[in-house]
Amino acid sequence: MLLPGYSYSDSITPYYGYTGNAAANGLNWSMGEVLPTPPGLDINAVIYNYTIQKQTEDSVTVHVQNENAAGTGYIFRETDEWRPGSLGGTQINKVVGVGSVHRDAWGDGSIQVEGNGSVTDPNVVYTYKVNPCYDPQFDPNCPGYQTPVPDVPEVSYEIYDATAGDAEQVQYNPDEELYDEEENESAEEKEAREEEEEKDSKERLEKALAAADNSAMFAQALAQSQVLDTMNLVIDMGTYYSATIDGGTYAEGVVLVDKQLPDNRQGLRNGYAQQILHQQLVDEQYK
Repeated sequence: MLLPGYSYSDSITPYYGYTGNAAANGLNWSMGEVLPTPPGLDINAVIYNYTIQKQTEDSVTVHVQNENAAGTGYIFRETDEWRPGSLGGTQINKVVGVGSVHRDAWGDGSIQVEGNGSVTDPNVVYTYKVNPCYDPQFDPNCPGYQTPVPDVPEVSYEIYDATAGDAEQVQYNPDEELYDEEENESAEEKEAREEEEEKDSKERLEKALAAADNSAMFAQALAQSQVLDTMNLVIDMGTYYSATIDGGTYAEGVVLVDKQLPDNRQGLRNGYAQQILHQQLVDEQYK
């Protein structure tokens, strides 16, 4: 849809629709339960039908109506007069145009019967048009749309000047040289500071090496665990093989001439020498 000076996208094009039977649950209904929720909804027409039940000689008047939600009286009222001679069981069908009346003006609806008669099978339907740009802020393409401006709260603050005020505050002198502690330290202080820094550096290096060793040991243990898990898995899956070696009993091939083995004299000498050395080391502790 195009209007002079404005263009609409599909999302903001007005669309039409209709309600279900407002009188499905009786002769009185609430428009809040009948109409959909979009705010830009205008009712265009009321379509209704019902069957009159009366005696031929009776006169009956039927009103299909909606109260005026914005004031008194009715925003819509259509009257059917069933005069004497009309037959009961007659059905009436009507389409009543109302222009474009915004939904906010439509109050509760009802079918009112005056006289000795009644209506059956009532059916009341409202046709409507929805204009999404009823609220211009719905879409930037709507006429009258205004770019939102954020409401930034104004914060009051005071800049503190450390160089102003009492003598106890910091006094800034741009010509004053900054004091460098390292340049003014003595040779002994410099040597002590460098020794402390070297000590700290060694401690950090030792901690780093210890962490690296722990990581390597953990990685090695993990690899061994994975190898064992793989071996167990192979055994559990039954993928190992059994083999039969040809042959019978393997007889012992070594024959001892006698059962008495001579002592190893060289081993005795080495053992005795180790014992003497050990005793000497123990004696040295008590000198």
